[in-house]
This record gives sequence, C-alpha cells and structure tokens, in this order.
Amino acid sequence: MQIALIGYGKMGKMIEETAIQRGHSVVIKIDKDNQSDFTRQNLSAADVAIEFTAPDSAFQNVMRCIDFGVPVISGSTGWNKDLEKAKSHCLEKGGAFLHTSNFSIGVNIFFEINNRLAQLMASQPEYDVRLKEIHHTQKLDKPSGTAVTLAEGILKNLSRKKTWTIEKVNDPSQLQITCERTDPAPGTHTVTYTSAVDDIEIVHTAHNRKGFASGAVLAAEFIKNKQGVFTMKNVLGL
Repeated sequence: MQIALIGYGKMGKMIEETAIQRGHSVVIKIDKDNQSDFTRQNLSAADVAIEFTAPDSAFQNVMRCIDFGVPVISGSTGWNKDLEKAKSHCLEKGGAFLHTSNFSIGVNIFFEINNRLAQLMASQPEYDVRLKEIHHTQKLDKPSGTAVTLAEGILKNLSRKKTWTIEKVNDPSQLQITCERTDPAPGTHTVTYTSAVDDIEIVHTAHNRKGFASGAVLAAEFIKNKQGVFTMKNVLGL
C-alpha cells in the first residue's frame, strides 16, 4: 500500500515506522514546511492519506484529500465543529473518510466498556460520575478528543447528565472533566463512579504512541478501495 502522510511530527514519524514494518511505503510526506507539495498530482501516487496535524488545519487537509479522490483517515482532534461538513462532503464526492479521536485498539475497546458501564449506571442514581484525562504538555486541545468521546458516551447513556464541562461547577447535571498536562504522559483516561459506599473506576493508560500508530495503519489498510464514512468500530468489528 502506498501512503501519503499529512503531518510529519512525532506521530507521523511513528506511523511511518509502523507502516514500513508492515510492508507499506510512504510515497509523500506533507508538513508545514512543504505545503506547496500538497497537490492532486503528488497525492495521486497514494492509495490512502493519513492525516495527523492540528485543530486549525485538519479540516482543510481532509477536504483537500477528499477533493483529490484519495481515501483519508484523520486522527487530529479539536475540530469537531467541522466534522459533519467533512463527512457530508465525502459522501457527496463518493470518497472515503474515517475519523477517530483515538486509533488505539485498546482505547476503542475502552469506549465500548465506558458505554456499557454508563448503561448499567443509568438505573443507579446514587452514583455520580466524573472523568479525568492526563496528557503531555504539547497536547493542543483540552479536553482531549478521547475524553470528549468518553464524555459523549456517558451523556448518551446516562440521562441525568446533560452536558460536559472542564469548569468547576456544582451542578449535578453536568459531567466534570478534569484535564491535567504533565510530561511525560502519552495519555491516561479515568472514568469514576462514586457513591457514599463505594467507587467504580475504569482506566486506560497508554504506555507510548505505538498503539496509536498501529491502529492508524490498520485503519488505512481497512479503508483502501472503499467508499463511505467509517469509524474504528468498522475497522475492529465492534
């Protein structure tokens, strides 16, 4: 498989290493210093584009890949307000697009556990719930995209929580997300249900970025030669 990397920071380099180990080739690398190379002609050599950049550039990067007819997967977070536009554009163009807040296989299983636990706790009003995420200091968005996905899963399944917030509030209808930035920390997410008699806690801790890179390459392998909008649920059969 021929891969175009859109974004060549730490994550992009890890994806390149993983892709090569799995027998693929990286045919072009686009970063902030060579934006002039981000052309239809250059991307035509790629079977799939993997986009890992920043919240302020992800939307346009994804849209260009779709316009160029290249299946694109994106792990950039912090641009949720434009995500539905990208999905609609993909469907209009007959392209292929997959976005996730986290490519890690373990995290995606964690999402499912989080949803199921919230369903079980819906009938247990004596429990309150809170969420905490810890990332490295270079993490640009707060809360993390993974934390937002977890929060949305809780809100969907736990009707007593109406919105999430990173502010300190005394409103039982709001889900409190605590965000911590410290080095080194690839990412830890904790969901805690607390009552007067006990706590129930689920935790996912990333040891390094390899899990994210492996999941991204797996998603790229999945989306090649496909049309439509996909998630990691499709990739993993969850």
